[in-house]
Amino acid sequence: MLELFFQIEAWSALAFGLILLGFGAAKRKPSLISLGAIAIVQLGLVTQLISAIILVTGGARAKGDTIEFFAYILVAFIVPIGAAFWALIERTRWSTFVLGVGALTVAVMLVRMHQIWFG
Repeated sequence: MLELFFQIEAWSALAFGLILLGFGAAKRKPSLISLGAIAIVQLGLVTQLISAIILVTGGARAKGDTIEFFAYILVAFIVPIGAAFWALIERTRWSTFVLGVGALTVAVMLVRMHQIWFG
């Protein structure tokens, strides 16, 4: 896990989560903007997964359990996909809340991945 990627991902997931919760509170239905925000969170997870695979194949290991780290990143990878799927099926303001909670969930999981990787 690269520290710079972690910082960018965690803060962007937190910011997008709060923005999407604000959109939900404003009774906005999911739009390209809200789906784009969750797509950016997903893109951050893709870059983190690729960089972690490269680091591990290069010999780096997590201070905690490396398998647990990859389990977290794979589950975190599923959360935005599920939230976006929900938002595409149910086009209500509650779907925007689901997108926000999904982004905040990813932010929390990134903090836990950071703890596992760096100890």
